[in-house]
Amino acid sequence: MRKVFYEPLTPLSFLNRSAYVFREKTAVVYGENRYTYTQFFERVNRLASALKKAGIEKGDKVAFLSPNLPPLLEAHYGVPLAGAALVAINIRLSAREIAYILNHSEAKALFVDNEFAQLITPIKEEIPGVRTFVNICDVSADRPLDGPEYEEFLADGSPTPLPSPVEDEMEVITINYTSGTTGLPKGVMYHHRGAYLNALGEALEHKMDSSSVYLWTLPMFHCNGWCFTWGVTSVGGTHVCLRKVVPEEIYRLIEQEGVSHLCAAPTVLISMSSYPKARECKMKRKLNVITAGAPPSPTVIKNMEGLGAQVTHVYGLTEVYGPHSICEWHPRWDELSSDEKANIKARQGVPYITAEFMDVVEPASMKPVPHDGQTMGEIIMRGNNVMLGYYKQPKETDEAFRGGWFHSGDLAVVHPDGYVEIKDRMKDIIISGGENISTVEVENCIYQHPDVLEVAVIAIPDPKWGEVPKAFVVPKPGTNPTAEDIINFCKERIARFKVPKAVEFGELPKTSTGKIMKYKLREKEWTGYEKRVH
Repeated sequence: MRKVFYEPLTPLSFLNRSAYVFREKTAVVYGENRYTYTQFFERVNRLASALKKAGIEKGDKVAFLSPNLPPLLEAHYGVPLAGAALVAINIRLSAREIAYILNHSEAKALFVDNEFAQLITPIKEEIPGVRTFVNICDVSADRPLDGPEYEEFLADGSPTPLPSPVEDEMEVITINYTSGTTGLPKGVMYHHRGAYLNALGEALEHKMDSSSVYLWTLPMFHCNGWCFTWGVTSVGGTHVCLRKVVPEEIYRLIEQEGVSHLCAAPTVLISMSSYPKARECKMKRKLNVITAGAPPSPTVIKNMEGLGAQVTHVYGLTEVYGPHSICEWHPRWDELSSDEKANIKARQGVPYITAEFMDVVEPASMKPVPHDGQTMGEIIMRGNNVMLGYYKQPKETDEAFRGGWFHSGDLAVVHPDGYVEIKDRMKDIIISGGENISTVEVENCIYQHPDVLEVAVIAIPDPKWGEVPKAFVVPKPGTNPTAEDIINFCKERIARFKVPKAVEFGELPKTSTGKIMKYKLREKEWTGYEKRVH
């Protein structure tokens, strides 16, 4: 029984309120389609109702493989309203990786945009648990999979509002799979309470209100769009959906729709700032850009602000619902030069209002490092926006939560003002265009090549993606593989964004005990890069 003084926190309540308060206001824009909050609410209820008719029960998993379209936005409400958990899958993954996620999550329904149906067709026999397939026919009218079209599926549901199925705010609302930074992807479980609070944190930190217009340049499959899928709705703002993230279309929508906010990895900002017609964009209002992923170069920040945008740097991981900290701005910094401002804005900053707990500690002792801007330690976090754990992986969860904190694996320093700045990554994770790539996974793939004796993979700088993988290979005696051989071998086995962009052959530097010294490889690739870029 609900108590007078308590109601479980869930982001489903955001849509209930906005559909009541902002009934005729535009909630969603996509191409020629515009949905008011009343229509958005009805579509969500139809989706939830249709899912229940299809046999989806409380605790089930429903997967979506889709770019940033209205159906995926609606799924962030309709799926949990049906009592299920949403599994939004990265559209960049290979068929094999997608099959693993569908099976591991035990998804019973799969909604697929028809552009990506070719990834599902060859693995249908490998995903026996998926009972319902729905086609999202956006790029053509084809129905590649045996199942209804999305709008037909909605039509089978009822627009009548459904009561909230959330009895415990710690119930799972979504499962987001990592990019496999230690090999196979891990399913990160988000709870309703954390999604609610992190969504409000986004709205608070980035000063959003009912006049805000948010452009979907950040994938909704990535940490549920950093919880902006719910945050924009919480204040009655407008979602502008975007199928492909290309500068021409981004600037057209910024101008046409009066966009006020967007989130983007540094690679998107690089493409935006280098777009030849960027300065022709007539911004109707201040554009607030929120960036994260690989630490953005101060040069990229300066270039974007030169176009009239205001850039805010945030930091987090999938395990903490996306952003956990923000480079909170102080008025006294307004008088600094553009270079000095950009250097400060590149820091990872301080915890969100709704996050509160973050520290940098010596990993072994868990003792906080001095705030001297020099001593490195590991970033640790705890609080309401930390995941419940990894789905069906208790050992990995215990390891991540050792000592009562979530361990990020990122090395950082703390400046005298308390602001955190990342310096390195403990596990050699490559962050390319906002996507995490495991060097171990890539190395394991290359080791399968019959001509490879040894291999080491590191991140090298890239002007577009921030950083990309490079493989250093020692061939087996008597063989002579080429870089093209190695790259093509990887393309057949792992997602394209994980494939090395360069391959170098030769001996690997090692310690006296035979351990490969990756830092020496990195030094060679990164030394002088910032100077060359600047």
